[in-house]
Amino acid sequence: WAHQGGLFAGAQEIDMCIYFCVWGTFSFLLFIITTRISKALTVVFGTVVLLFFLLAIGEYSTGVHKAAGYLGIVCGASALYTGYAALLNETWKGQYLPVGPYAAPESNLANDDKA
Repeated sequence: WAHQGGLFAGAQEIDMCIYFCVWGTFSFLLFIITTRISKALTVVFGTVVLLFFLLAIGEYSTGVHKAAGYLGIVCGASALYTGYAALLNETWKGQYLPVGPYAAPESNLANDDKA
């Protein structure tokens, strides 16, 4: 749809490939940060990164483009779950839907006081 009169009408495959790769790279940088927040958010951004790079490759392969579509559904579902879980858990101050928080890093300030 993007090539036929849509938002990117007239864009060539290489243009879309570069576009998806730029977003994939940006998403990868965000993915690295999410590895310190929660496992659910890491899954969301991990699938987003894969999705963008599959979409880039999919510009040249129909099968890969179709696989990217299925991954997009998984990505969207994980994002819906993560967003709802974060909102529910924060609103009701509990752990009603698990998001798999990572262990908080130990502060170096506490170690400096012991020295």
